Amino acid sequence: MSNKSPLFVAGHDSTLLEDVKARIRDVPDFPKPGILFKDVTPVLADPHLFGRVVNAMAAPFQGRHITRVVGVEARGFLLGAPISLALHTGFVPARKPGKLPYKTVTERYALEYGDDGLQLHEDAVGRGDRVLIVDDLLATGGTAEATARLVAKLGGEVVGFSFLISLDFLPGRERLGREKVCSLLSY
Repeated sequence: MSNKSPLFVAGHDSTLLEDVKARIRDVPDFPKPGILFKDVTPVLADPHLFGRVVNAMAAPFQGRHITRVVGVEARGFLLGAPISLALHTGFVPARKPGKLPYKTVTERYALEYGDDGLQLHEDAVGRGDRVLIVDDLLATGGTAEATARLVAKLGGEVVGFSFLISLDFLPGRERLGREKVCSLLSY
């Protein structure tokens, strides 16, 4: 939860941000030259730290009557599933086309190097569902925005977005609505 977010909750875990920053690994030129990839797998490998991260990412949405957590492929699954347990709600995977076994709805979106798509099962979110969208990293916001459009197609309401990391030098927060975005770390 970035200090820039109106949903920031400091909590009692005073060393969490420093502990997470110390574990995130920077990988230069991945997945392509010029990109500095923020690798969160060392955070996930530490069960105590991982649990603290899940609790912190869920905290701003406690009491907000969330009925579904949608995790975006693939690292959003790793964070979204335990966040859904923390919020006592169901988990929904947003997957790349062709990966879900049942009837789906699809949303296409543009990337800086082409286009892609996401799908949800057509019965994964229903009218009146209050949805939290979870992913590891917010950059330009295109993937999260496409996920929000899928939720809306199915009649759900996006209550907010929870990210482990936000790259605030990119336009993701503005694209999604700054008031709906929480991130634990901001760069």
